Amino acid sequence: MEQRCTEQRALAVLTVRLVRSFEHRNFRPLVFHGVSLDGTVQDFVQLVRHDIATRPGLPPPFKTFAYDTLKIIHQAHGAKTNELVMSFDDDENLILQDNQTLRDAGVANETEVAFFRKADYSLYKANPKTAW
Repeated sequence: MEQRCTEQRALAVLTVRLVRSFEHRNFRPLVFHGVSLDGTVQDFVQLVRHDIATRPGLPPPFKTFAYDTLKIIHQAHGAKTNELVMSFDDDENLILQDNQTLRDAGVANETEVAFFRKADYSLYKANPKTAW
């Protein structure tokens, strides 16, 4: 019984916010159940990419976009940012590194992460203007 409880604690529900455009605030949330927090960030990225490519109902522009970076945008029971897509704060700690496990990167159950193209984020961070 104790092993089953430990296994359940290691599995999490994560929300991934696919960000296609920061300027147009174009994003789509996806929920992933039963994610192992002991898996690496790189393994999770591969899982998400595979899911995006095969998920029915997801518009083609979201399926073919070149996402390459994950950043924690919200933890369960924590304060949310006023930024509509995601905040620019604490990139050093909140952007996930491929070689870490999700747990070591600070991901916990019910964490929301953004999945985006880092080059687009850098451009938007340098000049944060929206198109509408």
